[in-house]
Amino acid sequence: MTFGEKLKEARQKAGLSQEQLSEKLHVSRSAVAKWETDKGMPDIENLKAASQLLGVSIDYLLDEGSGISFSTIKESININDYEKGGKCRSKHDAAAFAKFPKAAQIYPLIRKKKLSALEHVLEWTIMPAFGVFEAVDQLNDRKSSYYLIEADNKQYFASITDEFIEYSELSKPVTDKKFGVVDNIFTKAGYTLK
Repeated sequence: MTFGEKLKEARQKAGLSQEQLSEKLHVSRSAVAKWETDKGMPDIENLKAASQLLGVSIDYLLDEGSGISFSTIKESININDYEKGGKCRSKHDAAAFAKFPKAAQIYPLIRKKKLSALEHVLEWTIMPAFGVFEAVDQLNDRKSSYYLIEADNKQYFASITDEFIEYSELSKPVTDKKFGVVDNIFTKAGYTLK
């Protein structure tokens, strides 16, 4: 499915018309129509807002075969209910550990954005040593942590923020230390929680 098809399907499942979605996002109805027909893409803020309104992950909307099954489960949490300790180096680690107590392995992940061709050119010709795109991306995503979980002979990809834990079963197993999901590269951190 294309981005537009997924957006339209998610909007319809949420019981919203194009007009209603456009009002909630503060954009025109024609903008939503363009997105749903793959004649345009929302900016990152509208993409984030649409994913939250429709109850689907951004990865789901943008994925073109990353291996996530997208029966995504999103649950509210209060990060202050968790305490770091033991192998858990952060409250996010503690939340992952608590959510998957029977996991065989929990790997914290380090995320790095895949740069587009244009970003690569700009990064290495105009701003060579600054790493501006990566720095901005890390700053925008500083409140999220990512995990690869192995439990019950399955693998799950989880994202944890201070307010939510979101996880999906992987449709194909990850065996490498480094793997891609949509426009991100994830690397297993140097420690495990189990």
